[in-house]
Amino acid sequence: MHRVEHVMGFPVSLRVDDTVVPDGTGDAVFAWLREVDARFSPFKADSEVSRYGRGELASDELSADLVEVLDICEHYRVATGGAFDIRLPGRGLDPCAVVKGWAVQRAAERLTGAGLRRFCLNAGGDVVVSGGPWRVGVRHPEIADRLCTVLDLTDAAVATSARYERGDHILDGRTGRPVTGVDSLTVVAPTLTEADTVATAAFALGADGVEWAAARDGCEVYAVLPGGRVLRTGGFPTAGAAAA
Repeated sequence: MHRVEHVMGFPVSLRVDDTVVPDGTGDAVFAWLREVDARFSPFKADSEVSRYGRGELASDELSADLVEVLDICEHYRVATGGAFDIRLPGRGLDPCAVVKGWAVQRAAERLTGAGLRRFCLNAGGDVVVSGGPWRVGVRHPEIADRLCTVLDLTDAAVATSARYERGDHILDGRTGRPVTGVDSLTVVAPTLTEADTVATAAFALGADGVEWAAARDGCEVYAVLPGGRVLRTGGFPTAGAAAA
């Protein structure tokens, strides 16, 4: 099965290689992602996140899912000394940096729960796979039609934070200014919740984020710094690479 839809502001593709796929599997995955978008998007005035951000909901009125997401956000705010922060002045409450990976990881767990063993779920370039190895490419931060590295990924997830899609959208919460010192930072982790959040949090730390991410248990890191210098951890599952 192969299916692609535009959800949460980016293309999401699902490929399942199992011989038998239960009816409605793809429908359930994309219905869940649309539900998350409706509930947690800060760009929808009637979402739970927007209502909470405006003070229309008290903390004890929040859904268990949003409480979980906010707890993850707070964990990484503390872990980065405030560099990662979903409450930046002028932006309002915006937990998107956690919601994307968390939601797609939840979708992957639904697939596993349905008995599927070999699949790839790709959400705008952030990927979670079951089985493997799957070949996953990471876009070069400066050359749109070129890859800076290729991974062999098995039962894991990979996420990249960079400027190339949305410009300087990641700010250092300590200063409120765009991040400098790193062009692209890719993290491989056991879950996409962790890979996506660690990649964003590490990017927010700038050049110091590479070492910070590499010190996280279960995380492997590939970073492209200004000038094309590449740093990678020893366990990063590179299959083949083009020079950055």
